[in-house]
Amino acid sequence: MAILISAGAAGPLALAPRRPWAEFAYARWLVLACHLCLALSCLAGGADAPLAAPGNVERNVKAAFLYKFLGYVEFGNGQDAAGPLTVGVVGAEDIAAELARITAGRMVGARAVTVRQVREGEPLTGLHMVFIDSDVERPLALLRAAQQAGVLTVTDAEDGLQQGSVINFRLVEDRVRFEVSMPAAEKSHLKLSSRLLSVAYHVKKGGS
Repeated sequence: MAILISAGAAGPLALAPRRPWAEFAYARWLVLACHLCLALSCLAGGADAPLAAPGNVERNVKAAFLYKFLGYVEFGNGQDAAGPLTVGVVGAEDIAAELARITAGRMVGARAVTVRQVREGEPLTGLHMVFIDSDVERPLALLRAAQQAGVLTVTDAEDGLQQGSVINFRLVEDRVRFEVSMPAAEKSHLKLSSRLLSVAYHVKKGGS
């Protein structure tokens, strides 16, 4: 089962030739490369090739999304306007490792990106964004702490937006998509780019 990257009914993220948004072409390229590797693996291993490979594609796509999200949000609530952008990952050590790999030596604007594995119960001090895996036992406490600290929250739970996350990954017809909650972003003093919203699978507005 192939897992593709997409956002909304408009199709793949590279939906327009605008130069800033074209950075998302990296994620699309990443998926194509993973598909090629998977195809070569299946040819080498025959019909009994491991079925876990699509999960690796999903992991890589989510990590690429996390990196790109940083370029489409303005942080408030006392967040530093200089220095590196720090991303915390709770659970999902594989996503943390992939995110650290693809951000090594890369910049968002003039700022470097650092990745930190966060244990449940640890403070979110110094983070700009945190990804909370669906297997985390107490996500609500983390989401509340992140909101108070002005941290961009990203989850991959079925009811991620209902729990209070700003961005939530969803698998829709084997495609990795994301939905956005504007009320949650406002409570966290975050300003999201209209270009990010335009390619979201769903945008939750006040009362929706």
